[in-house]
Amino acid sequence: MSRDFFQDFWPEELTYCFGCGRNNKEGLQIKSYWEGEEAICNWIPKDYLMAGKGILCGGIIATLIDCHCLNTAIAAAYKAENRDLGTKPFLPYVTGELQIKLIKPISLDSPITLQAKIDLLTKNKIIVSCLVFSEGIICAQGIIIAISVPIGFWKK
Repeated sequence: MSRDFFQDFWPEELTYCFGCGRNNKEGLQIKSYWEGEEAICNWIPKDYLMAGKGILCGGIIATLIDCHCLNTAIAAAYKAENRDLGTKPFLPYVTGELQIKLIKPISLDSPITLQAKIDLLTKNKIIVSCLVFSEGIICAQGIIIAISVPIGFWKK
């Protein structure tokens, strides 16, 4: 089945993020897509990202939640304007706040699924909540507040 991964549509200069950048070969390279009203990300942990023997680092979990939720927010902004992903002008958002709760250790031996949904969408702010599953069990949860920024915000 063909899926439209959000990260495949963003401008080239935004493709180097550690968590979601398709051009960051050292990064996590997550891929997010719509499944109904939820955004899904399936990801396989790597051994070098461990916090302890066989356990995924909490900072990596935070990065997964942050990037998946922020990409979901941007995709939702496009959806709210009835626009196709990646059409110009780009709709830039950044994470203004990130909250995570680590519930259960995540094994490096099993794939992870993140499920995000939009809790609030306004012109300048989008709140996205996320559940992180491993082996069908909720292991973490998070919320981000995505803030709209001007186009070119990331340029020096």
